[in-house]
Amino acid sequence: MFERFTKDARAVVKGAVDHAEGEGADSVDDGHMLLALLDREASRASFALASLGATRRRDSIEGALGEARRRGGLSQADTEALAELGIDVSEIVSRVEETHGVGALAGGRRAGRSGLGWTGRLPFTREAKDTLEKSLRIATARRDRHIGDEHILFALTVRPGPISEVLADHGVTHESVERVLYGGGAE
Repeated sequence: MFERFTKDARAVVKGAVDHAEGEGADSVDDGHMLLALLDREASRASFALASLGATRRRDSIEGALGEARRRGGLSQADTEALAELGIDVSEIVSRVEETHGVGALAGGRRAGRSGLGWTGRLPFTREAKDTLEKSLRIATARRDRHIGDEHILFALTVRPGPISEVLADHGVTHESVERVLYGGGAE
């Protein structure tokens, strides 16, 4: 599949690995891919993100990603659904952090290089792998011959969970990206 990735899409994957390594994660997740997309310049996805205002709201996006990680990857919708059942996620997070330290539910932090597999590379989470597979399906459905960084962005917008929720909260949805890239400009 990676032979079909454009230079920009490969740079996103490499950038995601760099973000994961930089924060001491034991795997590469969708959040790392989103950060790598926000790092890009002069690509189709970077154009869409800039047109939709996401690049200038990067700090807010990073904060929202951090909060989602702190909740153990639960989306705000998950948190609200649990609240309707009488489960206060904020209280649970606070109690866990009192006992195990701030960010204990963020998971996947390694000491040294123990999180690396036998190949010396960080593994991708199931969700990140699914996102890359979804980007292939999106490119194929569009009859594109290659998978670009815009296909990775599209995949992040349609996969249910905290990443698509963070993007939507910042004005980046599948429809808005589609409109910017294929339908005549920014909103």
